[in-house]
Amino acid sequence: MMVGMTPGGEGERTRVLVIGAGQAGLSVSWYLRRLGLEVGRDLVVLDRGPGSGGAWQHRWESLRLGAAHRVHDLPGMDGLGLGFADADRSAPARDVVADRYARYEDALGLDVRRPVEVTGVTGLGDGFSVRWAGRASSGLGSEAATAPGTGAGAGAASVPASGSVRAEVVVNATGTWGAPFVPWYPGRDTFLGRQLHTADYRAASELEGLDVVVVGGGTSAIGFVLELDGIAASTTWVTRRPVDWLDQGELDVESAVAAVAAQDRAARAGQALPSIVSGTGVPRTRRFVSGIERGVLVERPMFAAVEPNGVRWADGTFAHADAIVWATGFRPELRHLAPLGLRSADGGVSVESGASTLDPRLFFAGYGPQASTIGANRAGRAIARQVVARLSESDAERRRQG
Repeated sequence: MMVGMTPGGEGERTRVLVIGAGQAGLSVSWYLRRLGLEVGRDLVVLDRGPGSGGAWQHRWESLRLGAAHRVHDLPGMDGLGLGFADADRSAPARDVVADRYARYEDALGLDVRRPVEVTGVTGLGDGFSVRWAGRASSGLGSEAATAPGTGAGAGAASVPASGSVRAEVVVNATGTWGAPFVPWYPGRDTFLGRQLHTADYRAASELEGLDVVVVGGGTSAIGFVLELDGIAASTTWVTRRPVDWLDQGELDVESAVAAVAAQDRAARAGQALPSIVSGTGVPRTRRFVSGIERGVLVERPMFAAVEPNGVRWADGTFAHADAIVWATGFRPELRHLAPLGLRSADGGVSVESGASTLDPRLFFAGYGPQASTIGANRAGRAIARQVVARLSESDAERRRQG
């Protein structure tokens, strides 16, 4: 808690504010704590999720660790006895990650404030003013949110429904889960069935007995098709580009390096970030190969239009659909940074080595080439060092002036 301040009150101050407590935000926070920052006075972490786990807490029930997604340890996790090497592969990944992230937060004493959503970040002469609001969707009502703590309710304190914090430095670690991308196709809004994005998908049982169209060429889309087999009445899998199947069962290192480099170039230039999957391909895991051999994974080219009861291709072919699952990816969640005017004409923000090229007091963790768990971990140390160097410069400037 910040010395002499009421959580959520106007005029609240800290030196560094981290927005987001997923893998990137926690990685930066670990290194900031190691570099001597004190929680409250020097460091505050805000998170929009109802509990620990970042985006993982929202993933579908059937997803297990190691199925197609790997979670790397956060820095220091193994030493705390929280590493994922011995994690339960039979339990839902969302539960395993949420539990270990919660214990990691406790070990760091982070006192993460949640569930609060940052609504705007405004630049000031000596830093930033960050406005936030308690999330009514958390089930805690519109009058209050819980903070600090993990949102589990044990000893949670009541705070106002909105507030602001002033910080010298802001580390944006909001990821992409809150900004799902659904491409527009003619007739999309006329569809009479159910449309859901990866972010909305919970279990195949919700689509039992329905004709389902799955859109997307990544591992999530492929997993949905396999999971729906035998539960949905039918599945039609369409991809916007042919899937680049890799002969090996694991991601090709060379391809991954090239894809990350492409992300880094785009981030530096302030361009929209390219798809990682389009640059890396999809490994032929045993599960995926089995789906191909059984005739379950049969990709079709993208349809031309959506109609009230299905989808139609350019050649006139029609497929009936009761539901469309858009596994079409996400975009960086940056709406709250709009007051800073960072967007370039190319649709992105210019970020170099984790720092904004337009405002050296603003850092981006988990953005572009840092988006994977291992990328976020490596960037965490580099960003934390830059943050502390920035604070030292501010201190030196104040001493010169006073």
